[in-house]
Amino acid sequence: MIHPRSNLIRFAYVLSILSAAGCAANRSPKLDSVAGAATVKPASENLSNDDEVLQASFDDAQLGIETESVFESPLQPFQISSLEELEQTALNQNPNLVRLYREYLAASSRSRYVDELPDPNVGANVFIEPIETAAGSQRANITVNQTIPWLSKLSAEEQRACFEAMAISADYRAERLRVLAGVRTGWYRLYVIDKQIETTNANQQLLESLIDIANAKVATGTASQGDVLLGTLELSRLEERLLTYHRQRTAVEAEVNRLVTQEAETRISVPETIPVQSPQWTAGELYQVALESQPDFQAAQLRTQATRWGIEVARLSRRPSVTLSANYFPTDDNRPISPFVNVGENPWSLGVHMSIPINNEKYSSLQDEATWKHFASHDSLQALFDRYDALIVDLLTEARRADETAVLYQETILPQARQTLQTDQESYSNGTVEFDRVVQDYRNLLTLELGYHQAIGDLAISVAQIRRAAGQDLPITVAVVPPSPSE
Repeated sequence: MIHPRSNLIRFAYVLSILSAAGCAANRSPKLDSVAGAATVKPASENLSNDDEVLQASFDDAQLGIETESVFESPLQPFQISSLEELEQTALNQNPNLVRLYREYLAASSRSRYVDELPDPNVGANVFIEPIETAAGSQRANITVNQTIPWLSKLSAEEQRACFEAMAISADYRAERLRVLAGVRTGWYRLYVIDKQIETTNANQQLLESLIDIANAKVATGTASQGDVLLGTLELSRLEERLLTYHRQRTAVEAEVNRLVTQEAETRISVPETIPVQSPQWTAGELYQVALESQPDFQAAQLRTQATRWGIEVARLSRRPSVTLSANYFPTDDNRPISPFVNVGENPWSLGVHMSIPINNEKYSSLQDEATWKHFASHDSLQALFDRYDALIVDLLTEARRADETAVLYQETILPQARQTLQTDQESYSNGTVEFDRVVQDYRNLLTLELGYHQAIGDLAISVAQIRRAAGQDLPITVAVVPPSPSE
């Protein structure tokens, strides 16, 4: 008679074989980077042989996400005095960046487990009435099984998960550029509004001096009271304009504070002058830079690769999965010794089960779905190329327009307008021109001065948006905006 302990040892040996099979199912060592990856061409009846599929593994350091600059922080109500400080605060606290970073962590975690085998199953059956055998009574049996899917399918799912995670990392970098461009745009808009307020206040003082001259002429009988009323009306219009500017500043300030994750009423101060860049690039140069640096392109390309691996996953879903099992039957030693059987011996068995994918329509539809998603991803990438091509041309044209407009205002229009106003002021004092003509000159000067500062702001905003579209801060010469020509 064989001792029951020897049977337990045998069963433990079977379990170790199953565990070793699970460990051996892990795939070959992963590649170190996407850039140096080899290409494979999984069979697909719906795609040409030119559609290559990159193999990738997930490496935090290679994805370029700045983990140290993304953290959860409470609102910090303090005054920010420089654009660089505002940008850094936005990168540290913007909730969209925090969200994308956490989505990236979730996707990267998925890529590390998606290719693993399912957990083994352990079960036990207890017989209500023991099964009586010649070797003894069997009161229960213990079963252990391990399902092994098609290993190539697990590898394909891992590749798809890696590319999806890297696409999210590219989304993070693209959002980072959008946040920076939004902060810069808001900063330059605040500069324009502050200049509009400053110019309006200066023109308010000028108008008050004109009203004083009109009052003096009314006192001497050389002008009518209508001149004073006209000047007072213009002064009221300036007050209305100032109210509008202050409301606009509050709205823009609140938007910038939203990007920075600060309280909406936090005061943001801007300098008297801002650095501007005259656009020296061509649309072709900017587009080439965007092709190499724009994270939106990288995200779309990575998702295209992910959908290509999705086709491979769908194709390999037709492959069967195998289940290995081991069964152990504890047997009582409750029979007389027999020369024919080993009384009390605990029998065990090994089993193999295989799934049979018989529903051809199901798996064909699964592969069709993955293929159409891949084609749609290709179309999205091409649409993205076309959109950025048009966007770069539009932004560059706007930047050049704003630059030329600012130069025209500074060198020609504003000096002429100031000279005209000064001449008509002197003529009005001498009684040779009417007061309404002086007021019209004043209106023209105010409009032109506001237009000059708006052109400067448009130039700075266009350059900020060009940098976002190009995917990087292009190194160009910086020139400080000169003050508008004085009288």
